[in-house]
Amino acid sequence: MAQNNNKYYGWSVVFASWLAVFCLFGYRATFAILKGPMAITLGWTASQVTLGYSLMMVVYAVAAYFSGLMLDKWGTRPVYAVAAVCGCLGFLLTARVDAHRAYLFTFGLLGGVATGMLWVTSTVSVRKWYIGNSYATMWGFAFAGGPMSQFVLAQVVKPSLSASQANLDQTVRPLVENGTALAPRELALAIVAKLKDPAILAMPEVKTALLALDHAWRHQMNLLGVIVFIALVVAFLVAKRSPEHYGIKPFGGIPAAIAEQEWTTAEAFSKYAIWAAILTFLTSMMGEFLIWTQVVSYWTQDVGYDLKKATNTYALIGLVGIFSMPIMGWIADKVVQATGLETRGRKITLILGPATGVVACALLLATPRADVFAYVSCFVFAVFWAIVPGGVVGYAGAIYGQKTLGKIWGLATMIVMGIGPFLGSYIGGLLRDISGRYTYSIYFAMGSFVVSIMLATTLPLKADRAKR
Repeated sequence: MAQNNNKYYGWSVVFASWLAVFCLFGYRATFAILKGPMAITLGWTASQVTLGYSLMMVVYAVAAYFSGLMLDKWGTRPVYAVAAVCGCLGFLLTARVDAHRAYLFTFGLLGGVATGMLWVTSTVSVRKWYIGNSYATMWGFAFAGGPMSQFVLAQVVKPSLSASQANLDQTVRPLVENGTALAPRELALAIVAKLKDPAILAMPEVKTALLALDHAWRHQMNLLGVIVFIALVVAFLVAKRSPEHYGIKPFGGIPAAIAEQEWTTAEAFSKYAIWAAILTFLTSMMGEFLIWTQVVSYWTQDVGYDLKKATNTYALIGLVGIFSMPIMGWIADKVVQATGLETRGRKITLILGPATGVVACALLLATPRADVFAYVSCFVFAVFWAIVPGGVVGYAGAIYGQKTLGKIWGLATMIVMGIGPFLGSYIGGLLRDISGRYTYSIYFAMGSFVVSIMLATTLPLKADRAKR
């Protein structure tokens, strides 16, 4: 009976973490679908809308550090409670904004606090209950909440948004000169250009279509706020404290690994290994978050997809990710086993991971030739997603051991997530504003992945700690 209760507690922690990751990636995933309608109805540029997301990721990075302090002092439940309130308000209040500064506060600040509360809490809580040869498997189950969110929530927001967007396009299309003779790509760009004309915006039928689209994205924001609140309340209720609090030992054996050492933060950051890992991860994150925030707009405006088709294609990344997470983790462990040295195995995967990002970007750029390139690119991006975030943490753990990894990687995460996602997403929107196309944003992402590959090749296989 006691053993069954112990397993129930462990699975409760995994389920709570699954819900946390689901909500965390819900913020990230739905933004790519909502940003286009928001920009059109509010009259903002792509960079103005993306700035809210970029600010969210900066706040996320800072909040993630403080969530770890809260977790150590008070446990998981208070952190989930803060995330539930801020996450719900972030969506509900954004649904009511008209001013850009208000948007930066509601989506950027409140959304950043909410998402920052979720990542460290979910990973650390699972780690406390499952160690050694059971951690990766159980974290794979929890992390599947991310791609599940990307797939499911895309289906939630798609019907209303795609119908309203299609109605607006249908209204403006007759106003485009020679619209019937234009290819989908040129027609999409022409419609966007027409929506910047004050005379077009003043037409009654266009105003009605814009009002319907405005109502659609605001309604979806309200719905997402309710979903996030309910999910995190459930996470709060089922979450558990550390196993020691219940007199339980963590599940899983501790494998023979490197000799454990205690590093100070100053000692760790005096070594090139941590900076190589940070820069490798940061440049990959620049490319990744640019894609997450801009790819739907790229398909609708540069390629000519309607919003429904673009959303369905985007959701494919999440669908594949549900299965690629555990599979690629298993493959990465096999690489480590084959090399006989964890740091070497992790280094190989961190070279291959950004390489898949380069391939995916090349496929995206080929999308105008045939839809199949878009579908294959989604599959490859899901593979990238499954390799890099976990691989870089595995490399850091192999270099520095487990005793002091939390504070070392906590500071590294603040640096990476405070810079990479902000720059990637904002530059993606800025390049579109400058050039009038999202194609150059995809080129920038490809370049970021190339730099990440180059940095990964410099990852050292060890970091010697000076004797005291």
